[in-house]
Amino acid sequence: MKALITGASSGIGKDIAIYLASFGYDLYVVSRNKEKLDKIYKDLPVKVTTIALDLANKDNCIKLHDMLKDKNIDILVNNAGFGDAGIFNKTSLNKELDMIDLNVKAYHILTKLFLDDFIKKDHGRILNIASMAGFMPGPNLACYYATKAYVLNLSLAIYEELKEIKSNVKISIFCPGPVKTNFNNIANSEFRVSTITSEYAAKYAIDNMFKNKLVIIPPNMKLNHLLIKVVPVKLILKINSKIQNKKK
Repeated sequence: MKALITGASSGIGKDIAIYLASFGYDLYVVSRNKEKLDKIYKDLPVKVTTIALDLANKDNCIKLHDMLKDKNIDILVNNAGFGDAGIFNKTSLNKELDMIDLNVKAYHILTKLFLDDFIKKDHGRILNIASMAGFMPGPNLACYYATKAYVLNLSLAIYEELKEIKSNVKISIFCPGPVKTNFNNIANSEFRVSTITSEYAAKYAIDNMFKNKLVIIPPNMKLNHLLIKVVPVKLILKINSKIQNKKK
């Protein structure tokens, strides 16, 4: 059994990889920092292949698939991503374009290429790490919220397509709220609401993936998810804006 995890040098990606190793999965872990990957995974009791690639570069996404398409991957976990907080007209355009490349294009390319492989052999799982942000607009984190909406809706559409062709391939979307990771430092933000650990998030995501859960929402966010469905969008905008302003 083999699993490919992107963004595996820290946070949820790292803990998902370690948790999958406990099930006996050999790992292909991807990050820009190979030295860090080698250090993290050197003592695991499974075979680990560390790969240094910047997946914000679409050619590297294609390169990664070319490297692994014949390795009989069983699980793809798309996790690499980052955010950037601030008012939309003031945030860095270059940073946002990099964000779109990593949070959207990399997910799109890797999901598409490995999904085709999985469908051909009628076996495989894809876990796309999205966010509660994917269910709503996010003032002061506008681009990040939009990227997660893309991941969520792309994955939902793929689920239905797989169902229609009666494929045994499975796709799941993990939509956590705040998680204690390095996200805050990169996004220039700080969580002031209930958070969960990345270890808990990883275990919850993988356990529910194996149960074939489509949209995976941690318990601390289930009420929020229900409220998003019934609260008027303009009120959601005000609430989210107030929350993000408090983080500054």
